[in-house]
Amino acid sequence: MSTSISEASTSRFITVTENGQPLKLHYNDVGQGEQVVVMLHGSGPGASGWANFHRNIEPLAEAGFRVLLLDCPGWSKSDTIISTGSRSDLNARCLKGLLDGLGVARVDILGNSMGAHSAVAFALANPERVGKLVLMGGGTGGPSQFVPMLTEGIKLIGALYREPTVENLKRMMNVFVYDASSLTEELYQQRLANILARRDHLENFTKSLQVFPKQFTDYGHRLSEIRSETLVIWGRDDRFVPLDIGLRLIWGIPNAQLHVFNQCGHWAQWEHASKFNRMVLQFLGRGEGQGT
Repeated sequence: MSTSISEASTSRFITVTENGQPLKLHYNDVGQGEQVVVMLHGSGPGASGWANFHRNIEPLAEAGFRVLLLDCPGWSKSDTIISTGSRSDLNARCLKGLLDGLGVARVDILGNSMGAHSAVAFALANPERVGKLVLMGGGTGGPSQFVPMLTEGIKLIGALYREPTVENLKRMMNVFVYDASSLTEELYQQRLANILARRDHLENFTKSLQVFPKQFTDYGHRLSEIRSETLVIWGRDDRFVPLDIGLRLIWGIPNAQLHVFNQCGHWAQWEHASKFNRMVLQFLGRGEGQGT
């Protein structure tokens, strides 16, 4: 990544109101373009916008987009929270608060896993503010028709939340990606440090599940309301959110297309970053032959 683009230099905070109370959110603001792309991360312990998308930020910024990476409440440097209802809707409200605070009227959204659920929630609540959607490994809750629930990966996330050790982190990451040999010890240690830095996030996520087990809403019956052009991207070997959930999305969203990566787990934007970046840029109108 360019030395001019770093997590620290793009780090920002904003305070929104949630349930009548102030809630401080962290986000990164990269690039100067008039067209704004929001990136929404997944729910794994230690996740953040920057950690989830660090292989994808620079190509979008260099193509002329302004990129906003929101750390959802309960992750990274954002305030912690106990979610007593739909976390997908909570994250969508927080995104609206961020965009209102920045004076941004309309965005394209990239979301992976929980971030995809949150992107769909935002699109349903604010259809006039969404251009295009890119959904990876998520978008709606509900059971797989082929894989027993909870899936292997989700069980391992739960174990890591309850007992945040490097051994449990490696067990989770071993099924998170298709080829775990690409994961370095440095990556494990950095992710574990992120996890242990905010034990309050871990505790409150676990408490949230106890208070309201269905944190991520099943929007299956409302997907037809989404009019945004949508690109659904999935890993064939996803052991967290099975591929047939992606099929539900393109069955329900009228203007959707699906791309499946072979030899890919739950982290398509990381595992196949170069192809992913080219595909997204073309979809958003900045790829080869699309003009700038």
